[in-house]
Amino acid sequence: MPLYRDFSDQNATILLWKFDEHEELDPEFLLEKENFEKVKDYHPTKLKELLLVRKILKSQLPEHKILYNGREPYLDPPDFQISITHSFPFAALAISKNKVGIDIEPFHPKIIRIKHKFLHDEEAGFIEPDKETAYLTVIWSLKESLYKIHHSNYWSLKKHYEVKPFRLDFPFNIVCRVHDETVSDLYSARVEFFGNYCLTIVD
Repeated sequence: MPLYRDFSDQNATILLWKFDEHEELDPEFLLEKENFEKVKDYHPTKLKELLLVRKILKSQLPEHKILYNGREPYLDPPDFQISITHSFPFAALAISKNKVGIDIEPFHPKIIRIKHKFLHDEEAGFIEPDKETAYLTVIWSLKESLYKIHHSNYWSLKKHYEVKPFRLDFPFNIVCRVHDETVSDLYSARVEFFGNYCLTIVD
């Protein structure tokens, strides 16, 4: 059974699936014809991730398609908002009447090497030093989820996406902000942990 965990709440259906080598992922059945050209050169692992997301969708909205506006996925017909994330062997799909953003990230110390690219000084101030990798991964993932809701090619994760202080032992109702000179929008987020991964949800 590919369903690994159900993280649905009152705002969204959020399903996490895990690839099984016995899983049947038939592109002819699962993939929209509009996307055949898009995926023709995909690495086999990336294709599996994409097809697994389609299989999640089929379990919930079998008549809907996932199409793309540039790199941004949307449903056809467009009567729900979606967000997609994957990190093999996992893939997740969120379906909601409102905008939603989700992201999966594995915990790995290499994130420390790139923290200067996304971590603001105020965010660095609430990180517990002995848990730096975990905090950095969650902050990165929260900003990725925020970006899926509220994105711009002119914004940076460091300057325009802000995560307010939180603790890993209670990763719920986390306040996040997207802002520039004219915009300041607040969002609420939560984090779910499984294995060596985290899933962030902004809705």
